[in-house]
Amino acid sequence: MTRFARLLAVFAACWMLAFAALAQDKVVYHIDDTEAQATKGLRNIRNHLDVAPDTRIVVVTHALGIDFLMEGAKDKKNPNIDYASLVSALKARGVRFEVCEITLKSRNVRKDQFTMDADFTPSGVVRIGQLQSREGYAYIKP
Repeated sequence: MTRFARLLAVFAACWMLAFAALAQDKVVYHIDDTEAQATKGLRNIRNHLDVAPDTRIVVVTHALGIDFLMEGAKDKKNPNIDYASLVSALKARGVRFEVCEITLKSRNVRKDQFTMDADFTPSGVVRIGQLQSREGYAYIKP
């Protein structure tokens, strides 16, 4: 193989990797108010995955947005909506739910008060910034 052919092969491989990265949609949903955003956000995420099932989705919560991930949480406007079942269904589809640990401290809330589907991050705001700037996630706030 000539030097030019090897260089061309490396160049083609780089392009293929770049296109694969572009094809991999990644989105961070930002929820900071359960009453205003949780039900709508979970519905948006379900619809998002119905249309684009390969999308990698991370939901980052902080402030009043952590409440829908707590054990027994229900929509106050529609008590028939049990957040745990909606979250579990989305988790089964690959969605990651992250709770801000700064919020836990400021609100005096313990990790064991959350559903098993919740993960934790040291700072929700920092995590959103990292996902956007370092990992190329698009930002959505329902």
